[in-house]
Amino acid sequence: MCRNIHVLHNFEPAATDDEVHAAALQYVRKIAGTTKPSQANREAFDRAVEDIAHATRHLLADLVTNAPPKDRETEAAKRRARSAERYAS
Repeated sequence: MCRNIHVLHNFEPAATDDEVHAAALQYVRKIAGTTKPSQANREAFDRAVEDIAHATRHLLADLVTNAPPKDRETEAAKRRARSAERYAS
């Protein structure tokens, strides 16, 4: 599950709210051990996703770097190449 969490820091343009939410959702799913919580746990699950997304936004806003921003297309091409190599028959 956590393979879907990607680096969000130091991109131009910055990570979107959707990307931050998706990363938080994947994290909570991994920790909870489920992709879909029961009705009894739905509120706690959703609250955890929102809390982690909120903390992630603060973290990304506070991080500093001297490195130039990364290009999303270049990084996506690198991920695709690694995936193709990993799953080559």
